Amino acid sequence: MANKRTLKQIINLISEELLAECVAASLYGTKNAKENADALLFSVIKLRNNYLQRVSHPEPGMSARLYFKDLREKFTVEVNEIVDQINNL
Repeated sequence: MANKRTLKQIINLISEELLAECVAASLYGTKNAKENADALLFSVIKLRNNYLQRVSHPEPGMSARLYFKDLREKFTVEVNEIVDQINNL
């Protein structure tokens, strides 16, 4: 497992890339794509904030290895959902 700092950097980098893709989709898409992209921007920001907080405050009673493995898996699933939504704009 990477340390918390590295995990936070990865979350930030992925979030920045998702935000850039949302902005590009809103600029080059239709009016409906712009409205949907705005909603996606908010969901990316909420995703980033949620997972950064979860890295900083792990759940008590759960081993660190299992907690961070679960965290990475859930983050990956949510990122893939957002990527699919961006591709559908």
